[in-house]
Order: sequence, then C-alpha cells, then structure tokens
Amino acid sequence: MRIPPRITRLGGSAALLSLLLASGPVTAQAATPATTSTTAYSATAFRAAAVGSICYSALPSQAHDTLDLIDQGGPFPYEQDGTVFQNREGLLPDQSTGYYHEYTVITPGSDNRGARRIVTGEQNEEDYYTADHYASFDLVDHDC
Repeated sequence: MRIPPRITRLGGSAALLSLLLASGPVTAQAATPATTSTTAYSATAFRAAAVGSICYSALPSQAHDTLDLIDQGGPFPYEQDGTVFQNREGLLPDQSTGYYHEYTVITPGSDNRGARRIVTGEQNEEDYYTADHYASFDLVDHDC
C-alpha cells in the first residue's frame, strides 16, 4: 500500500492511524514464538514518516538548477545523472524498479558529486530532495 507523501506532514502517529483506518478492522492475536517480527503496519508508518516536505523556495539554488536541467532533459554534469534510483533504503513510497531516477545537486567546494540529490518519480512534480545521500528525503512542494 502506498502512503501519499502529504500524510507525513501530520507526523508518524497520524500516518499510522491513517494506515490502520484505511486497512480495515484489525484483530488482536496473542504473540507466539513464531510471531516475533514487527507488523507491516509499523514498518510502513515508520517508512512514511521518513519523508518530510520542503518548499521549492527553501531549496539551495543548485537544486533549482538541477530541477531546471531535468525539465530540459539535460545535459547533466555527471554520467550517473538520470540513472534508476533503487530505493534500497526503503524511505520513499514503494514503487516498481525504474519508477525513480536520481540527479546530482552540485555542492559548491566539493571535488566529487557530494551528498545532495534530487530523486524524481514518474508522477508530475514528484521530486524528492536529499542533502545527506539518501539518509532522509523531503518531497518538494512546488507551490511555495
């Protein structure tokens, strides 16, 4: 089940509540030795809480440059730009392989690609910004 990024603005407990309400009735079961893992509900809620939001105007100017290049179709400064982002960290909503693509946001003073990226989804203006090399993501709000 995909949780829309806007739910994360409400916080982790609200995301969990929304997920539980959307999932229908839940029955309590006693824990048995075979039932020792956490439920899918809590894992999904934690993953949804990992995505925040950021106003387009709050992005660094280099991120604006990257988004402009994406809109224009390039050319991009690094050969890795535009490659499939695998979402191995599991922080973005689950999608099929090939749904997300990554692009470098140039970091002034860095002699390599740095840690900043824009990750795009196939939906219109589904852009995520990370300043810490995929440890966290913010969905870009293009309306502010």
